[in-house]
Amino acid sequence: MLTLREARPEDAELILAYIRELAAFERLSHECVTDAAQLRRFLFEDKRASAVMADWSGAPAGFALYFYNFSTFLGRPGLYLEDLFVRPAFRRNGIARGLFQWLAKKAVAEECGRFEWSVLDWNENAIAFYRALGALPLSEWTVQRLTGEALHRLAKEC
Repeated sequence: MLTLREARPEDAELILAYIRELAAFERLSHECVTDAAQLRRFLFEDKRASAVMADWSGAPAGFALYFYNFSTFLGRPGLYLEDLFVRPAFRRNGIARGLFQWLAKKAVAEECGRFEWSVLDWNENAIAFYRALGALPLSEWTVQRLTGEALHRLAKEC
């Protein structure tokens, strides 16, 4: 019933729909400014990130978008999960677990030392799911971000 596959350029519109649905769920629609052309460029032309698509009985059910980082301490690449989304009608069918298994298998096959992601602190269902997978929180680390004007201002200082 569950089919997983690498995303293809023709999936850009569907990926965009998933991203918008995820943004609405996370109450962040106001921050979602991407479009299908950008996704096509960065996922399939420049290959800066990748995605895996999930179908349930032939119907589009969800996706995961990931990219690679690098751990200087481990001296190995890491796989970073940027977003995972399963449409509400398809939840509780093992789709998210299947996506995580697919990504974990990829990480192991590519000798990644880590598989990491972030979660909103209010998303208790996701946190419980991650604990059931064996994931542990990194409580001593906080995420830092430069974006928008602050990013451009720092870049101009060079």
